[in-house]
Amino acid sequence: MKKILRSLSISTIFAALLPALPAADSGPVAELRIYTATPGNNDKVLARFRDHTMKLFEKHGMRNLGYAVPMDEKDGAGEKLIYVLTHKSREAAKESWKNFSADPEWKEVVAKSQANGKIVAKAETVFLALADFSPEVVDYQGAPRVFEMRSYTTPDGKIAALDARFRDHTCALFVKHGMTNLGYYHPTDAEKGAGKTLIYFLAHASREAATKSWASFRADPVWVAARAASEKAAGGSLTAPDGVKSVFMTPTAFSPVK
Repeated sequence: MKKILRSLSISTIFAALLPALPAADSGPVAELRIYTATPGNNDKVLARFRDHTMKLFEKHGMRNLGYAVPMDEKDGAGEKLIYVLTHKSREAAKESWKNFSADPEWKEVVAKSQANGKIVAKAETVFLALADFSPEVVDYQGAPRVFEMRSYTTPDGKIAALDARFRDHTCALFVKHGMTNLGYYHPTDAEKGAGKTLIYFLAHASREAATKSWASFRADPVWVAARAASEKAAGGSLTAPDGVKSVFMTPTAFSPVK
């Protein structure tokens, strides 16, 4: 799971913009991508996205949802860019990337931005399908928020029970305690955690607000009871040891979602 979250966190929010997604191989999919800049070049990576890459993504049928950077050094602050795209299908994603990579305009942008060497050391990707209990789109026009990406890994056979707990209890309790549900996902590929991983995104007014919200949520008798009942029914914890990860992020100035 650490490897999965590293790909996600340091590699990420933006799920609130997504329509309901059917099975990943038959309809729209989300793609979470994490770029690690070469030393000292993170600002150049951000500038290239702002000035060129995002427009070219749209040109080739990819939808920009959001762009963010980790807040903490352990998650890649100062060297990581995390962004989310959507595609009409997995096959459409393949075609879009093929056309994007072959675009003469993109090749020119790359050549100019890399005149003094590569600015991206590593690019990682995770395809995701929206969970059936993910919230509807809500337009947000307020001040920029802090985003939190959380990843839960379950013991074998318990992802359905975890989903049910979120669907029936957790999502509503998050709202009760001041957190905004953005989106809930499952990875679509086995090597990325398909069948045993839930990845979800929350928004908070600030880092301090997040701390207060989590404290009040965890102390809520309704949550305590829901957790106990779900674990009793499942015969144990719904998350694996060291299976809960959290990454805080801030949106970039050019992110469609803030």
